[in-house]
Formats: sequence, C-alpha cells, structure tokens
Amino acid sequence: MADLLGTEAAKAIQEKIRTELSEYEGRTPCLGIVRVGERPDDLAYEKSAVKRIESLGMAVRKFTFAEDVTDAEFKEEFRHINNDPGVDGILMFSPLPKNIDEKKVLSIMNPEKDIDGLSLTNQALVYSGGPGGFAPCTAEAVIRMIDFAGIDLTGKKVTVVGRGKVIGKPVSMLLIGRNATVTLCHSKTKDLREECRAADILVVAMGRARMIDASYVSEGAVVIDVGINVDEEGNLCGDTDYESVSKVASLITPVPRGVGSVTTTVLAQHLLRAAKGNLCG
Repeated sequence: MADLLGTEAAKAIQEKIRTELSEYEGRTPCLGIVRVGERPDDLAYEKSAVKRIESLGMAVRKFTFAEDVTDAEFKEEFRHINNDPGVDGILMFSPLPKNIDEKKVLSIMNPEKDIDGLSLTNQALVYSGGPGGFAPCTAEAVIRMIDFAGIDLTGKKVTVVGRGKVIGKPVSMLLIGRNATVTLCHSKTKDLREECRAADILVVAMGRARMIDASYVSEGAVVIDVGINVDEEGNLCGDTDYESVSKVASLITPVPRGVGSVTTTVLAQHLLRAAKGNLCG
C-alpha cells in the first residue's frame, strides 16, 4: 500500500497558477465565499480554501449568513454578490437550508463566476461532455489525482459511492468522459459491498465517517476518499476506515493530505480563469 498524497499532486498545478499570475495584468483575483450556517465540514473546507487562495496571492471575501436567514433576504444579498464586479468567482456551500429555494438561486447564478460548477449552465456542460465551463472542483480534483498516479482510466471499472450533485454525479460523468466503466452507488444500492469489491478504482463520497472498511475493497484496488468528516474527538477523517483499507488497497488518499489539497488548488485555478474571463478556455 502507498498513500496517494494530494499535496504532491497539487504542486504542479500551483506552479502553473503562479506563472500565470505573474503574467496577469488585471487586478488581484477575488473569491467570494458564500456560506449559510456553520456545518463543520463547510468550515473545514472554507479554512483550507482561504489558506490556499491567499497563499497564491489572490484575495478572499466571506459572505456568511445565519441558518435561519429567509429565502427573500438570502436571494437579495446573493444577487448583490453575483453582480459585484469586485468578486471574480463564487464558492457557495451546498446544500442550502430547506428554507432557501436552492434551485432558484442556482438558476440566477452567473456561470462565469460559478467556479465550483453548481449553476445549471455548468452542470449541463459537465453532463453533456461539452467544452468550457467549470466542473465542481472536488470532482475535477479526483480526476487530477488519478492522472497524477499515472493511471489510464480507459476500460477501468470504477465504483463511485455517493450520488450527490457536487461529487458523485459529476465525477461519474468526468470518469465516463475518460472511457472508464462507471457504477454509481448510493444508500439504496443492493449489495453495496460487492459493487465496491468489483472495482479497480473506488471513489467514496458518502459523507459518512469511516463507513467503508477493508471488506468493501478488493486486493490491489485504488481508493480515492473524498469524505471530509469530523469525528467525536474533533479530528478530520474520511469516509473510509483508513487503517483497515490501507492494508488491502494499492493506493489510497489519506484524510487529511489527500483530495482536499488538490480541490483547493483546482478552485484557485478556476478563480484565475474566471478573473481572466476565460469561461470557454
């Protein structure tokens, strides 16, 4: 077993960003983070995103709202953020509370600022396999990690556990675009353990701390753990039981030091693209 470290995979992307920034003649790119409530996983990602963006010489503005904000209040403020020329890219944490009509918010979101691929336009581009637009950063980070490991996805059996619109669904589309054979599983899947064991590559994005143990993983499989959870002791952990899974997997992404660092680097790269007005680039 070997750890597939996101910190190493992210370095080449970061160097490219620094080079492009040094040649960029516009003002400092600015990320607007939109968060409602204080979910631990959102706070953890926000902290790492701010650290990454600022370390690369770009700026961050936070727009935070109480969980009980009304639908009307949130939409009014979101429109201001959406139309603010000083905000080049928007990272909005999803899902929004049930008191907010998220579909309506996404329908008005400017796709040129939607650098995490939530807007309807960007979703359509991902699902159609069309050029341009922004894929969700975490889904794209999974592909970047697999590329960094030197794995050719053509013909590989990939099981994705989790059907969320931020990771599960879009990463399945990106994998299919790379000629993988994809099985998308979820909480209602029968014989989930066997579906996972059939995979050459297992991508886990269930949002359940340490749910996947060694019994779900075939000998020599590659495991990409996308989970960000906080355990009872306040420590970050993934969706896999690292201690047991690492004994059978050939490669595994740890949490932390795994997909997260690549995700925030992809976010930074998307922000620079948005600032340059390069939606179709």
